[in-house]
Amino acid sequence: MKIEVYSDISCPWCYIGQVRLERALSALASPESVEVIHRPFQLDPDAPSTGVPIEQYLEGRYGPRAGAMLDHAAVAAGSEGLRFDWSRAVAANTLDAHRLLWLAHTEYGPEVGRALLHKLFAAHFTHGGDVSDHDLLSGLAASVDMKAERVMEVLDSSEGAVEVRAQIAEAHQIGVRAVPTFVINGTHVIQGAQPVSAFVAMLEEVQQAYLATTTPEGEAACEDGSCAVTT
Repeated sequence: MKIEVYSDISCPWCYIGQVRLERALSALASPESVEVIHRPFQLDPDAPSTGVPIEQYLEGRYGPRAGAMLDHAAVAAGSEGLRFDWSRAVAANTLDAHRLLWLAHTEYGPEVGRALLHKLFAAHFTHGGDVSDHDLLSGLAASVDMKAERVMEVLDSSEGAVEVRAQIAEAHQIGVRAVPTFVINGTHVIQGAQPVSAFVAMLEEVQQAYLATTTPEGEAACEDGSCAVTT
């Protein structure tokens, strides 16, 4: 089973959804059979290149309802053991963070990529970090054992930008308009940070459907009143 996760570092529900997805995967009978691929998305490609207080930024975008939006997300985060500190959080452009994630996934693999993703979320929502700042990004990369010279080579250039923007364009082409969006085997979609139970139900449904249509090599496949040995 393959799950493609479309998310942005600046999205609180993406952080919550990531945690809920991981809890759901741990509840599956065979979580090792699931491949999770993280896809970039930018909610605001024109966000400032230098961080500004997130409360100020969101008030400018959403007006008086911004405060209620933040409170709602903080309560949901707390239910997952996460702490959002809106008084410290800053809004910033996430392109360089996505380029760093691209490097992690491309040259280090999904485990390092997932570890870095969690570090980025925590830096942004809990510790008041500016995820557009190269010093912060390089420090987070070092904490997951990425090579400093290679990290700075990427951050100090435009490397990965074409690839990240291409993936974001592909997301728009397939209809992703909000994040988090979870696409399972290219056919089933979960929109938003649904409860763990909803993730489990959908994943089990897809997993069972897949198993029902595949037969291990050398075993008999029986249908329509006959059996044949698969090769």
